[in-house]
Amino acid sequence: MNQYDLNLILNPSLSTEQIQTEKEYIENAVRGAGAEIAKLDDVGNRRLAYAVQKEREGYYLMYTIKAQGNPESTIAASLRLRDHVRRVLVVKDRPEWKTKKA
Repeated sequence: MNQYDLNLILNPSLSTEQIQTEKEYIENAVRGAGAEIAKLDDVGNRRLAYAVQKEREGYYLMYTIKAQGNPESTIAASLRLRDHVRRVLVVKDRPEWKTKKA
């Protein structure tokens, strides 16, 4: 299985219940694609570098997932259809990024 980083930016004005609902939907979408969640980093509200849909802040969720095949086409496509999801990024984790150069 390959390891991927799944990064999402949600609407910053969501309530705690709405954020929990979005997290559950994301977990179901990941499991439905045959992947498993290894780690979740719930960063919270942060300022964006540029406005996205006239919002200057976003609620960040960063998942580490393990999946076979290409999760970009399955997971990200279904998450982009959600109203509260502003951005989705799936990046394959490569071991050479974690090594220190001499």
